[in-house]
Amino acid sequence: MRILVTGGAGFLGSHVVQTLNERGGWDVIVPRSAEFDLREKEAIIRLLDCSSPQVVIHLAATGGGIGANRSRPGEFFYDNVMMGVQLMEHARLFGIEKFVTAGTVCSYPKFTPVPFREEHLWDGYPEEINAPYGLAKKMLLVQSQAYRDQYGFNSISLIPVNLYGPGDNFDLETSHVIPALIRKCVDAVESGEDRIVLWGDGTATREFLYVEDAAEAIVLATERYEGREPVNIGSGFEITIRDLAELIAGYTGFSGRIVWDGTKPNGQPRRRLDISRAEQMFGFRARTSFEDGLRRTIRWYLGEREVRLPNDSALVRV
Repeated sequence: MRILVTGGAGFLGSHVVQTLNERGGWDVIVPRSAEFDLREKEAIIRLLDCSSPQVVIHLAATGGGIGANRSRPGEFFYDNVMMGVQLMEHARLFGIEKFVTAGTVCSYPKFTPVPFREEHLWDGYPEEINAPYGLAKKMLLVQSQAYRDQYGFNSISLIPVNLYGPGDNFDLETSHVIPALIRKCVDAVESGEDRIVLWGDGTATREFLYVEDAAEAIVLATERYEGREPVNIGSGFEITIRDLAELIAGYTGFSGRIVWDGTKPNGQPRRRLDISRAEQMFGFRARTSFEDGLRRTIRWYLGEREVRLPNDSALVRV
């Protein structure tokens, strides 16, 4: 089976490609954005024509953390709508056998009962800062279901929670919360700073999924799931940002003060998914504990920067 993975060179995509290759039985195609700009119809047609895939996993996206969402809402909306909508349309026209799209937890309403169930997706407007990105990805769910109803197109929609792990983006301008916290703590340890400043008040909660587990879920769904309804992909574990910051500070050896900047937004108040449908439909359950995933992520980042932690660091001792 020839399978096209858009975004296959990115954070999540590279782990999906690795999982597919380890499985065997897949001829994996990874397009590069420099050659195929998926916002352009002609590039999509050229890609599908020259690669002739039977399955498409669409992971290419323009995204980032709260700061990036706040400063680039138009770009996040336009890029994600144009890539996804046109790719699905031309995949249908090319007779693709299966189309898999990864949405986002940002599509859920700002005040969703916890744990978030898939049927709650339409019960309100998303958190305002993330709304352009979340709604752009949500439109692919609408398109997927409409195409299934009218054309019998086999398209499935997955909703991953916040991801983290080796290969994540540690650029403070665009990164999500875990890599941003890791970098801030490591930078402070290296420079001898006695404090770090974080956005919000630390009371918001988040659920996190280790990227290798997310890749496993996407591959399992590709192999086993044929349903119309969206499926949450998560770990079921929820932690406050304040507790997360203290955990990462301990693992990196940062012993200074954590200062909370209440003038900056918290984002959505709480996030935790109901993950029962994924286990029922295609047998997925996250295997990596949060603490173990954090340790692996920090070790990877330190290796990339060739940084040594203090000998009294909790991560060094473990």
